[in-house]
Amino acid sequence: MQKLAIQGGKPCCDTTANPWPKWPIWGKEEERALIEVLNSGVWSYNGPKETEFNRLFAEFTGTKYAICTVNGTLTMQLALEAMGIGLGDEVIVPGLTWQATAATVIDVNATPILVDVLEDTWCIDPAAIEKAITPRTKAIIPVHLYGAFAEMDAVMEIAKKHDLYVIEDCAHKHGGEWKGKKAGSIGDVGSFSFQLSKHLTAGEGGSMTTDNPDLAEKLDALRNCGRRPEGDSLIGVDKGIGDYGDDGNFIQSGNLRITEFQAAILVEGLKRLPEQNAIRDANGAYLNGLLKEIPGVAPLKRDARETKKAYFNFAFRYHKQQFKGLPIEKFRSALEAELGIKVDACYEPLNICPLYVPHTKPARHKLNEAYWDAIDPTRFSLPVCERIFKEESVCLHHKILLGNRGDMDLIATAIKKIYDNAESWLLSS
Repeated sequence: MQKLAIQGGKPCCDTTANPWPKWPIWGKEEERALIEVLNSGVWSYNGPKETEFNRLFAEFTGTKYAICTVNGTLTMQLALEAMGIGLGDEVIVPGLTWQATAATVIDVNATPILVDVLEDTWCIDPAAIEKAITPRTKAIIPVHLYGAFAEMDAVMEIAKKHDLYVIEDCAHKHGGEWKGKKAGSIGDVGSFSFQLSKHLTAGEGGSMTTDNPDLAEKLDALRNCGRRPEGDSLIGVDKGIGDYGDDGNFIQSGNLRITEFQAAILVEGLKRLPEQNAIRDANGAYLNGLLKEIPGVAPLKRDARETKKAYFNFAFRYHKQQFKGLPIEKFRSALEAELGIKVDACYEPLNICPLYVPHTKPARHKLNEAYWDAIDPTRFSLPVCERIFKEESVCLHHKILLGNRGDMDLIATAIKKIYDNAESWLLSS
C-alpha cells in the first residue's frame, strides 16, 4: 500500500511535471482589445465595448437586456432597489451561499430570511421556502451553487402562487441551462459576477439580466448615477417608461459603472466560455462516474432538467464513517498533499459565518430594535447547511476541470489512496 503524501509518501500528482491548468485564461485577443481601448481614449462607461458585451451577454443568456455594473454584489442590491423592496419587506435566501447574497438585502433595509438547503444539491430547499413565507415576503433569491442548479420549477411555482419576485444568483452558473433556458433568464432578474475566480471574469464586475423593460430601465439608471438610459445602453427600451418625472435624474443613485477595459476582457472571455463549459461538463461527468465507485464519497445530484452544466467549483460529499471515521479536515489536507492544489470546504452557513455580521454596523443597520433583532443571523436554524459545511463538503476550483481525462483519473486515484490509508492517517496524529 502506498504511503500518503502527507505522511511522507509520493504524491499522486507531480505538479512540476504536470501542472494544473491556470486561471484566469487570456491571450493575444485580450491584449489587442485592451490596446484598442487604450488608444481610443474611451475608457469609461457606455462605450462600444460595454455596449457590445451587453448585447452579446443578453444573446448568450437568452434575455432581452443585460446591464453591467461593478460586481456581483451590487447586481443583487440594484435588483432589490429596482423592485421597490426595502424596510418592512422580507427576502428569502438560502443559508449556504456567499455572504453578499444576504448582505445586499440588509443594504436596502429589508430583512433576509435564511432557510435550509437540499442535502444532495446544496441549493435552496423549496419546502423551506414555503414555510418561511409571510405577508411581508417580497422576493426569493435562489442560488445556483457550485455545480448544481436550484430547483427552479418549484421556486417559480412558489413565486407565482405568492406573487413574489425571483432574483437568480447566477454567480456560479454562467451558461448553465434548466430545461433549455439559461441561468439568469428564468427569474425576474439574473445576477452574475465577473470576479477573478468566476468562469467568466474581468477581475471584477457583474451583470444583471432581465426581460422586463421597466426593471431594465431602473437597473440601468441605478448603476449610472440615476440617469435615464443613454444612447444605446439599453437597446429596445422606450426611454422614459418609468413613473418618475422627466426633469432631473430618473432615480437617486450613484456611480456603479464598469470601465471599457473590463468590458473588452469580457467580450473576449465570453467567446471562450461555451467551449470551456463543455470541457468542464465532460470532465465533471467523467469524474463523478469515477467517484461513484469509491466508498464514502458522493457526487452532487445532477437533475435531469439541468440540460447544460456550468461548474464554478467541482464539489462532492464526504462521509467519514466509510473512511474509518477520518475527520473531513484531515481528508481535505491529505487530498491537497496528493494533488498539489487547494481543497476547500463549502461556504460557511450564514448563521455562523464570520463575514456575515450585520450587528457590527449599528450606525447603519440599527434602524430600530425590532429590525436589529430581525437581522441577527444567529436566530436561524440551518442544520443541513451546518452539517454540509462541518462534515461533508469538499470543493476544488473549476480550473481542474479544464485538464484532461488523465487529470480526472489522478483525482479519483488520490481519493481512493486516502480511503485505503484512512486508518493509518487517522492514528498518526
